[in-house]
Amino acid sequence: MSATDVAPASAEETTTATPEVAPRRARRWTARRITHVIAPAVIFLGIREFGLLILSWMAGRNDISTTDALKSWDGQWFLAIAGNGYAGVPPGLVDAFGKRSFETPLAFFPGYPTVVGWLNDLGFRLLPSALAVTVAFGVVCAYGLTRLGTIVAGGSRTVGLILVALFAASPMAIVLSMAYSEAMFCALAVWALVFVLERRWVGAGMCCAAAGLVRPTASALILAVGLAMLVAVFQRKDSWRPWLGGIIAPVGLIGYLAWVGVRTGEWDGWFALQRRGWDSEFDGGVATLRFTMDVLGNARSVLEVATVGLIVGALALLVIGWRRRLEWPLLVYAAGVLAMDLCSNGLMNSKARLMLPAFTLLLPIALGLAKRRPSTVALTLAGAAVASAWFGAYSITAWGYAI
Repeated sequence: MSATDVAPASAEETTTATPEVAPRRARRWTARRITHVIAPAVIFLGIREFGLLILSWMAGRNDISTTDALKSWDGQWFLAIAGNGYAGVPPGLVDAFGKRSFETPLAFFPGYPTVVGWLNDLGFRLLPSALAVTVAFGVVCAYGLTRLGTIVAGGSRTVGLILVALFAASPMAIVLSMAYSEAMFCALAVWALVFVLERRWVGAGMCCAAAGLVRPTASALILAVGLAMLVAVFQRKDSWRPWLGGIIAPVGLIGYLAWVGVRTGEWDGWFALQRRGWDSEFDGGVATLRFTMDVLGNARSVLEVATVGLIVGALALLVIGWRRRLEWPLLVYAAGVLAMDLCSNGLMNSKARLMLPAFTLLLPIALGLAKRRPSTVALTLAGAAVASAWFGAYSITAWGYAI
């Protein structure tokens, strides 16, 4: 029989063969889709888990509990407020001068401990609730960073994923695994900035309002988002939406500051608390400059030297971002965060942690790395993760002062 005599497949045979191919394609698509969806979370959680492993090792070397390290310093205040409210904070918690009054706990913003308290009220233990909230908002932030890296000029999904890795491997990213409020604030801030770039003004305003209940750094976010909304209003774009977003944005921050003012009987009550309890106020950068000169002239620890290096690096990245024409709301936000951090006195050892919300400074690095070979990217990010893990663990185990 010749090739031309071969009978064509019957309809039944064709019907039988098709389902064998279709499921395989469906499975391949499903696996690809799942990988695409979970990539930001996997990258963020993987780097942070590595940081926790290093923390566990260093905690053992310094004879302290990993659990105690994860709730140290400000974490103790947040947990106390979450469990007992502002009025029920134990008297053993004191300010930087060892003093305490009824108003001292009001220096800590209510957003993070309130959410932790909700989980605690549902029957979950306090510390696990706090760490769960931190991790959950860290993941939310990871997806926001992925989106931000995709929509900026010259961006892509690869840029976004690299940005997630750089953020998770920031020098003081250890607080993204602690009972601290940075993860919640950064999640709200990054989505507010994403909504600004996408001209979704009401969403940006709502994120700003929520961020204003979490950290005072919301001032920088409100500045950046508010200016973008003003530009939209003057250009008569997007109808009433920038107006509404602009009205909503400062509600959280102004509301809390006003409430503290009423409680303390001082119109600048929260700022007065910072001055009296932590010797922290705007000084134009004099204290930071003095600290830098002292460290460079007579270094006392690796943490202080690294802090000075991070300050210089952050300022350099701000200039690089401007030279690369990064979207101006992102630069305004980063500049605002740095101004609030570097132009105030108080605890110099907290400078590195307080720069963590300036994540938009990492965009020039992410954009540059995305153009390199995969091996170069992998090695760079691995090195950053190792350095971050050690530095963060050192700061809450071997270092004896507040961060």
